[in-house]
Amino acid sequence: MRIVITGGAGFIGSLVAGELLERGVFRGSEVTSLVLADRMPARVSDPRVEAVTGDLAEVVPRLFAEPVDVLIHLASAVSAEVEADTELGMRSNVDATRALLAACREQAAAGRVATFVFSSSVAVYGADPAAPLPSIVDETTLPAPQSSYGVQKLACEQFIADATRKGTVDGRIVRLMTVAVRPGRPNAAASSFLSSIVREPLNGEPAVCPVDPSLEVAIASPARTVNGLLAVAEAERGEGPGRLRGRIPVNLPALTVTVQDLLDALESVGGSDARALVEMRRDPAVEAIVGSWPARFDNRRAAELGLHADADALDVVRAFARDRAAAGR
Repeated sequence: MRIVITGGAGFIGSLVAGELLERGVFRGSEVTSLVLADRMPARVSDPRVEAVTGDLAEVVPRLFAEPVDVLIHLASAVSAEVEADTELGMRSNVDATRALLAACREQAAAGRVATFVFSSSVAVYGADPAAPLPSIVDETTLPAPQSSYGVQKLACEQFIADATRKGTVDGRIVRLMTVAVRPGRPNAAASSFLSSIVREPLNGEPAVCPVDPSLEVAIASPARTVNGLLAVAEAERGEGPGRLRGRIPVNLPALTVTVQDLLDALESVGGSDARALVEMRRDPAVEAIVGSWPARFDNRRAAELGLHADADALDVVRAFARDRAAAGR
């Protein structure tokens, strides 16, 4: 089986790749080839891995030089940078996805339909005066994105659903919660601070919290996110427990916490000195984007696939601290 991961050198892409290599099988078939496509070369030493480096829209022909059984599309320009540069988002998010779907369509014409797993986002939701968000959101809630990033993700969802309807891909759309806590350095996502306010203080570095600490957010740990992506990717279609029904997206299980909950968990794990490294400095632009996203979800569709949210904020922060210690940082 040949699996392609776009964004394969990124944080989630690397974790998904590592999990697939460790399992060695996908839907009962041996993973013989894993292609990791990204702007930066993937650093994985395994004979099954091929790294493809370059702009995604330009390397699509290389990705489909041989038949693709599964395409896990994680590559994306993120929320704050897309809000600042709409054209960047259109190229990186919409045009690249369309190029992948076109390649899948050509492959399907030759008799081989790829499973297309798309990482979407809760940014597709938002409140509108004519359609306010309900207190609890599920997959039937009308999307009304309040950012360019959310609009682009929603557009891609519809392209993939239409291709699935036509039989040129087997599309699986997974809406990710904010992944926390991420290692590494901050990125351009508006929600990046949700990791920074834990990660940097535990490393003895200062961090800024740009929102009111009472703000509720929906998060998922890296482990739950990877497990959810692969569960949706591997699920058989049909009715009943463990099966994927219809073409609509799956919202991954959400843990609803306040920013204050994360700060309290930081103090529990890192002590008062770590907590003192977080400066409260409101940023209206960040607060507007993150505050437009829903924080409370009905997780029943994910639960049908055996997926569940993290226990609480302390569990999430402790998991990050364990991973950090295991990595020697």
